[in-house]
Amino acid sequence: MSTQETKQKFEPEELKNSTRIYKSATPKYTLDWYLKWVASAFVLSSMSIRGVEGMQVYDLYLSFVGISLWLSVSLIWKDRALILLNGVGLLFLMRAIAERLM
Repeated sequence: MSTQETKQKFEPEELKNSTRIYKSATPKYTLDWYLKWVASAFVLSSMSIRGVEGMQVYDLYLSFVGISLWLSVSLIWKDRALILLNGVGLLFLMRAIAERLM
């Protein structure tokens, strides 16, 4: 069976009224969609090496890129809570990077 045959099709009315069919809250394949996935990959990469001796600088840089990208997604979405979270997180990371460089 091909993947096309296994995908179930739903009518628009069925999708609208269903409590069992889950729909994504954000549109797919838009700029913000790509940014959020790339940002998430950076953040997860940084988290995976957090606490590993000698890798702290890479953790900081990967986190910086991921949080910067998430901040841009937050701005696109105009989501104030995410803007605050990622903006303050970015300031913390910039401070940590500056301390590391000095």
